[in-house]
Amino acid sequence: MDKILTWEQLKRRVEEARQQGKRIAFTNGCFDILHVGHVQYLRAARNRGDLLILGLNSDASVRAIKGERRPLVPQGERAEVVASLEAVDYVTLFEDLTPLKLIEYLRPDILVKGGDWKEETVVGADAVKGWGGKVVIVPLTEGASTTNIVEKVLRVYGSI
Repeated sequence: MDKILTWEQLKRRVEEARQQGKRIAFTNGCFDILHVGHVQYLRAARNRGDLLILGLNSDASVRAIKGERRPLVPQGERAEVVASLEAVDYVTLFEDLTPLKLIEYLRPDILVKGGDWKEETVVGADAVKGWGGKVVIVPLTEGASTTNIVEKVLRVYGSI
């Protein structure tokens, strides 16, 4: 079964899961150069629901958020890498700067974000709480970040 789906395909899977009484957890991000922090975060996110959906920023939205030099890994490859993780049930791409439209479209029961966010600043938190869902903040893995990896590569191998 393919885990990388369009919004429409994903909506059908979510509705089927809901009919089976499953709780839908949702998270999102860029996931540019997958690292241990991502893996631990996604495992923790999956433990909050019966199904974990990952909304993945498109290349254009990553560039708008992180700058012209990012992403380092193209969206198709990033999608395939995160979809290969056991913790992730489905992956879908979104083009906007935030996942709000996707969250409103899928209506997850649980919205999960990393510890670098406060609940009151999480995009979609009000919507999810409005339909009876909840927001969960998962602690970050200290020192694990794509930025730290890039900085180490530049230190070790020199800047380009």
